[in-house]
Amino acid sequence: MQQHKVLSTIEEIKIYSDPYRIQIMNMFNRQGRPSTVKEIADLMGEVPAKVHYHVKKLEKIGLLTMVSTREINGIIAKYYEPFSGEIHLRHKDEEDENSPLKQVFRSETLKLLNEMFEQSRQRFMNHAEHDRQEKRFISDMTLYATADEVEELYQKIVELCKPYLTKNEQKSDHQVFQLFTALSKEAQVASQADTPKASKTSETSSTAKKSKPATKRKASEPKAIDSTDE
Repeated sequence: MQQHKVLSTIEEIKIYSDPYRIQIMNMFNRQGRPSTVKEIADLMGEVPAKVHYHVKKLEKIGLLTMVSTREINGIIAKYYEPFSGEIHLRHKDEEDENSPLKQVFRSETLKLLNEMFEQSRQRFMNHAEHDRQEKRFISDMTLYATADEVEELYQKIVELCKPYLTKNEQKSDHQVFQLFTALSKEAQVASQADTPKASKTSETSSTAKKSKPATKRKASEPKAIDSTDE
């Protein structure tokens, strides 16, 4: 069964949502094996002391775990492994929409999601700009399913990826690929009929621009964009 970790405090979300720490987690995952702080620092072109500070923060919330040690030239090297399961963001007051802490928690969560999307976008665009001969794939699909079916679909995606999450040192032709998956329900846009009209007795009034109702896309066959330059 897929492991999962719940981040339920504002402190935990702030630790995880830091852009620099997300980069560190990406580097550990990219290694495909337990790695030392120095190895990660060298990959990032950073000073080990700086990376070590953030590694300890990530270790505190269980996203990095020290799995072994090894003496190298008289120095004890610590090897860390990234958490490989699902990470759930859930606040204890999630049922109380008016909770001040709930609002801060939501703000930090959106910050984390935005940073993850942005870093994934940057990786893809950097690859597209500098390596024109390699294939790149982008999929944009509209799916029709129940909540349970979508959950099952996501778990199948995770299971399909598992054999490729660990680097096989015996395969010299292994390369590093990045897969970023986003699966969400279509947002419900309120129609004009559902929008309450402004009260005539209100002492103050505000003018709002009318927004066009969202146009629903027609169902289409799954498509992948091959951006290889000939």
